[in-house]
Amino acid sequence: MKNIAFFVAAFLLVSAVSCSSLQKTSGQPFVWEGANVYFLLTDRFHNGDAANDVNFNRTEKTAVLRGFEGGDLRGIIQKIDSGYFTELGVNAIWMTPVVEQIHGATDEGTGNTYGFHGYWTKDWTALDPNFGTAADLRELVDKAHKRGIRIVLDAVINHTGPVTPKDAVFSHSWVRTSPQCTYDSYLNTTACTLVANLPDVLTESDAPAPLPASLVEKWKKEGRYDAEMKSLDEFFTRTGYPRAPKYYIMKWLADYVEQFGIDGYRVDTVKHTNEDVWADFQKVCQEAFDRYKANNQAKVLDDQPFFMVGEVYGYGISQKQLYDFGDKKVNYFKNGFQSLINFDFKGDAHRSYEEIFSSYSRMLANEMDGKTVMNYLTSHDDGSPFDKYRKRTFEAAVKLLLAPGISQIYYGDETARSLIIDGAEGDATLRSNMNWDDLEVHEATRNLLKHYQKLGKFRANHPAVGAGIHQMIANEPYWFGRTYRNDKVVIGLDQPAGEKRVDVCGYFAPGTRIRDAYSGVRTVVGTDHTVVLDSSFSIVLLEKDL
Repeated sequence: MKNIAFFVAAFLLVSAVSCSSLQKTSGQPFVWEGANVYFLLTDRFHNGDAANDVNFNRTEKTAVLRGFEGGDLRGIIQKIDSGYFTELGVNAIWMTPVVEQIHGATDEGTGNTYGFHGYWTKDWTALDPNFGTAADLRELVDKAHKRGIRIVLDAVINHTGPVTPKDAVFSHSWVRTSPQCTYDSYLNTTACTLVANLPDVLTESDAPAPLPASLVEKWKKEGRYDAEMKSLDEFFTRTGYPRAPKYYIMKWLADYVEQFGIDGYRVDTVKHTNEDVWADFQKVCQEAFDRYKANNQAKVLDDQPFFMVGEVYGYGISQKQLYDFGDKKVNYFKNGFQSLINFDFKGDAHRSYEEIFSSYSRMLANEMDGKTVMNYLTSHDDGSPFDKYRKRTFEAAVKLLLAPGISQIYYGDETARSLIIDGAEGDATLRSNMNWDDLEVHEATRNLLKHYQKLGKFRANHPAVGAGIHQMIANEPYWFGRTYRNDKVVIGLDQPAGEKRVDVCGYFAPGTRIRDAYSGVRTVVGTDHTVVLDSSFSIVLLEKDL
């Protein structure tokens, strides 16, 4: 374990604060660098419309948790309406893909599986009716925006869905079906199929390709062929891009930006595609975002650019801005991404608070050069989460929600949804239905949710928590401050019950009214820059009492 004093000394040099340079704070603007993101599997979160549970005759028996369970956009809307996300301090929702999935089931050794997760695309231009309708998506985005919540959809450009008796393979001008990736070089990671029976889109190619016959036939049957072709013609004329598969898909995904006003994309399987694809994708999405804002000025939240966060599997903040394939290093931050998912965090979470916070703040402020990472402790495909048995739930919340960078809550982290489901194999055990019933019957579940709510709302109200510069104030008991522009907070962890005392010089001026957002206790900064308060909690979240 690294010496805490080393980090303290480094930050005292970088971020020393003068007691004479205090500013008043008002409502803080949203910044992606400090966002509190809630990641959910659309099919597993909440079933708001039982009438859409079965479509395309998806009735084959599946392995445990490998079929559609009924979750949908209507269910998410209901939870937005109820204030669930607002109370949790969530200011961005990332949901798994909602585009039309393959109709059939596939058995790759784990029993029959349908595309409930959303990553097996059949048609990028249509929503899967199991998830809902275009009207549902528009309502969801509009209602989220009215509450200050951004919507991040999930983009898959690297591959189509598997081939089944109901789902033909795209033509060879669109996909390859071999070789399978060996992951021992750049080429053997990008120009190959991830696994067997997952056709890989020829994203490195600029060669024009005709539309897949299956899509043309489908559009004609649905009566929208002419409209789709007209829209494609306009896109390719406007951009000058060749009619290569990657540009078709970019256009189709950007349509959700222009038509519905989604705020960002989490991009799947980033390292399996040449990096220039993502620079082009960001450009296409940003232009679509600009058109949406121009056409919907009353709905515009702010002037934030279109957000993209990438899944470069195995990337961690310790690698700074470069991902190493062994024979080639790639900077994805210079190819469209403001952020990458940080696979380091679940391991770093075993370190002390100060080791995590100070090292992350230093790296984000220096080597990351204005870019950021999305931290997580649990996800839909990581079989080794930080707290697999849900024994350290309160600690997990503190480390995730108070760490520098973007925080990603995985649905059910806040309710200790079990990650071990009898009979479920592989990643299916991570993807159970949200445990809403536990909130009704277990006080422990409600207490954990309250803990997440207090930390989450504090984070959402203060960009300094995720985007600010960290400085330790005292080691025992542990106090630290964060500063982002004119936003300043002071936080105490592992505090004794009863009276607590901290010197807030550099953060709050004498006479300032202060509130502890965790206990609700209010006090005033003394003439000696000291805050004294009494609470029974071991956590203190100090902010100006506006």
